[in-house]
Amino acid sequence: MPALVWFRQDLRLHDQPALVAAVAEGDVIPVYVLDDKGPGDWRIGGAQRWWLHHSLQALDRSLRDLGSRLILRRGPAAAVLTDIADDCGAETIHAIRHYEPWWREAEEALGERLCLHEGNHLRPPESVRTGSGGQFRMFSAFYRALLAMLPPEAPTAAPKHMSAPGRWPKSDTLDDWNLLPIKPNWATGFEDWTPGEAGAAAALDDFADAAAVYDDARNLPSVEGTSRLSPHLHHGEISPRQVWQALKGRGKGVESFRRELAWRDFTAGLILALPDYAEKNGRSRFDRLKWRHAPSELKAWQEGRTGYPIVDAGMRQLWATGWMHNRVRMITASFLVKHLLIDWREGERWFWDTLVDADYGNNSVNWQWVAGTGIDANMFGRIMAPLSQSAKFDAADYIREWVPELRDVPDAAIHDPEESGCLPANYPRKIIGHREARERALAAGRQVR
Repeated sequence: MPALVWFRQDLRLHDQPALVAAVAEGDVIPVYVLDDKGPGDWRIGGAQRWWLHHSLQALDRSLRDLGSRLILRRGPAAAVLTDIADDCGAETIHAIRHYEPWWREAEEALGERLCLHEGNHLRPPESVRTGSGGQFRMFSAFYRALLAMLPPEAPTAAPKHMSAPGRWPKSDTLDDWNLLPIKPNWATGFEDWTPGEAGAAAALDDFADAAAVYDDARNLPSVEGTSRLSPHLHHGEISPRQVWQALKGRGKGVESFRRELAWRDFTAGLILALPDYAEKNGRSRFDRLKWRHAPSELKAWQEGRTGYPIVDAGMRQLWATGWMHNRVRMITASFLVKHLLIDWREGERWFWDTLVDADYGNNSVNWQWVAGTGIDANMFGRIMAPLSQSAKFDAADYIREWVPELRDVPDAAIHDPEESGCLPANYPRKIIGHREARERALAAGRQVR
C-alpha cells in the first residue's frame, strides 16, 4: 500500500521528515494541493504564486531524478487528499506540521490518517512554553526559553531513491493553474530569484560567506548585507536546521541572524495562540483608533509616489522584485501607519499580495509590531523619521537604483531633495510634512490611551 506525502510550505527533499517516513514504509505518492478555499482571504498572493510555479517545477524535477513525480491537484486540501488516498488505497498521509489556522483545520479534518512531523522550525513552536504552560507573547522571554533548547537536531539527508506506486493518480499540470502573470507580465523583475531547493542552497552558500558582517551590513539598503533567504525559508525549500548548521563557526554576525530564525518560530507560536492575529489588534484599545480613509494616499504609498525617497525606493523595489530590504520594510510600514494614519491591515494586505516571502505569522506580527497595536510591539508614539533613517543608513545608492528621477541628485540632498531645493520636476513633493504627520499621529494615539 502506498503512502502519501503532502507537500505545502516544505518544498524540499533534504531535511524532509515526512518524506523520510513515507519512503521507509514503501511506495510513495508526493502530492501538492493548491487550496484557495481553505485560506479564504489569505489564499496566496500574486507574487507567491509566481514563486510557487517555479518551486513546484523544481521539486518535480528532483522527484523524477529519484524515480518519482509530484501529483498536482486543486481544491479543498482535506477533501482532495482523502479522495487520492481512497483511490490509491493509502492508509497514511505524511506531512510536516503547519501553524496557519487554515492548515490546522485541514490537518484536523484528515483525522487519524494523517501522520504529522516537525521540520519547519528550530524547535516545535508549541514545545516552547512559559512556566505556566502557555505560549509566549513576548519575544525576549521566548528567545531565552528557546536558546535553552538549542542547538536544533541535525538535518536529515534526502532519500537516494523512492519506490513508485504501481498506478499513479491523475494529476493537473502547472499550466492548468495559471500561476504566472501573462497580461501584463509584471514579474519580469523577479528573474534575479532562483526558486527551488537548489536555488536555496546556493543562496545559503552565498550568505554563509558574508554572515560574519551581517550584524552591521543588514541595515544598509545600498549594500547586499541581508541573507535573501526569506522566500526560500517561507516556501520550505530549505529548513531552519539546515541554515543553523551551515552557519556554524561563521563569525559573530551569525548570532544576529540566528535571532531572526528564532523570530520565525516566535511568530508561528503567536498565531498558534492567536490565529486571527492578522485581522485583529493585539491590544484591544486600538480598536478605538480612528484610522484615516485615504484611498489616493494609500495608492501613492503603494506606487512609491509619496515624496519621501527612501519610502518610494522601497515600494518600487517591492513591486519590481517581490521583495524589500528589511530596514526599508520597517520604514515604509511606519510611514503608512504613522505618517498617513492608514490602518496597518491595508499595508499587511498589500505586502501579502506583493511579497514572494509573505508569511502569515511574520507578516501579521511584523505589521503589528511597527504599528504599535500588537502584544509585543513598539509604542504607538514611536514614529520612524524616514528622512533621517535614510541618511543614517546611507541609502543614497539604493534610492538612485529604484527612483531614477533622483539619480542626478547629490548625496547631501538625495534624502530630502525638496528641502534641499533640488526637487526634480518629475518627482512629487512630500505627501505630508514629517512634523505635521508626527503631531497628527501622536494626537490620534493619545485618544486611545
